[in-house]
Amino acid sequence: MEVAHVIILMLHKALQPIFDPREKLLPHNFESIAKSCKFHNLALKLAKTPSVWALAFDGSLNVEDLATANKYFDAFFAQASLPGQIEFDLSALQYLDSNGAFLLYNCVRQAKAKNIELALKGLKPEHQRIYHLLDPQKLEKQPLVAETRRSGFLETLGSGTYDMVQDAYQIIDYFGRIMALFLRTLLKPQTMRWPDMFYQMQQVGVGGLPIVGLIGLLLGLILAFMSIMQLEPFGASIYVASLVSVAMIKELGPIMTAIVVAGRSGSAFAAEIGSMKENEELDALAVMGYDPIMFLAMPRVLAAVLVVPILFVFSSLFGIIGGLIIGIVGIGLDIHTYLNYTISSLNVDDFIVSFVKTMIFAFLIAGVGCQRGFSVRGGASAVGKATTSSVVISIFIIIVIDSIFAVVQQYAWW
Repeated sequence: MEVAHVIILMLHKALQPIFDPREKLLPHNFESIAKSCKFHNLALKLAKTPSVWALAFDGSLNVEDLATANKYFDAFFAQASLPGQIEFDLSALQYLDSNGAFLLYNCVRQAKAKNIELALKGLKPEHQRIYHLLDPQKLEKQPLVAETRRSGFLETLGSGTYDMVQDAYQIIDYFGRIMALFLRTLLKPQTMRWPDMFYQMQQVGVGGLPIVGLIGLLLGLILAFMSIMQLEPFGASIYVASLVSVAMIKELGPIMTAIVVAGRSGSAFAAEIGSMKENEELDALAVMGYDPIMFLAMPRVLAAVLVVPILFVFSSLFGIIGGLIIGIVGIGLDIHTYLNYTISSLNVDDFIVSFVKTMIFAFLIAGVGCQRGFSVRGGASAVGKATTSSVVISIFIIIVIDSIFAVVQQYAWW
């Protein structure tokens, strides 16, 4: 059966030029079919006068007859007795697709190469739009504004400064709205979406606890190990406990916790809200009467403010445990001695200041992440840029706020 099927296909291929009139459109027999030719969906009729040849189109000029029509027109323009003027009568043409439009353009190009004037007459308006859309001469025109243009130093500086000022204005305006909504929540707690806030607390807190604890432990190990190397020559290795505990509680704990939250949760806030902005979900919320900031940003900001300080406590605790491990293994301290030096080197004021500082970090990180998401414009790439921007801005703000706290704490009464 398979052999018979192959034989039938071979016979069909061999006999197709005999039974299919489209395969007859070759240069050697063009004269016999030039006056009248019919394809599957297209009929051509040629009328000759000494000065003008008129070719009338009837039917549809589409991709189905493209191959045979190309052969026809190649043979048409290969004749030696072409007149100086040719007209294509397209008034009876019912359908034209992009392939047929490009075929017409190719005919115009071939006629121009032979110094023949080819006129397209009777082209319907809808067909004209397709033809002009695919006209390569129009597509090859240079744009009015260059795609890339070098800008001078002053122009670049001014543009960058303007963008920074606009960005700062948007962030300040956004945080002003956040504060107003926060006061509104205090007065009307029922306006807060509490289930969503609890869900965000789980994502930020429980989800971030392993990485925060691991980083705190490693920081404590590294800090204790480096401290022993510096203090042991002076016989002051016992102060490793005080150094690790003070560094973790006052500086490293809050900063590293905030940086981890900025990279993990702040970027997630920006990506989530940015994707919703691109999918026009924020517009849908506004149409339904919801405030997108109250609906999306407030649960995330409040969840971060409540949970990140707890992460700071765990980070500092794991850092002290890391120092304890090095103290026991490296210099032979016992647990009781290490904990006594740790407790004696700390006071409640340091812990309270770091706790408040971490809450401010959390408020700014979550706020910036949500604000970057609300400012997304321009597709998927803009979501990626907003995510990156949220992390960079958050880390910058963390360092600035921590520096301000360090200066104030140094000269304040506590």
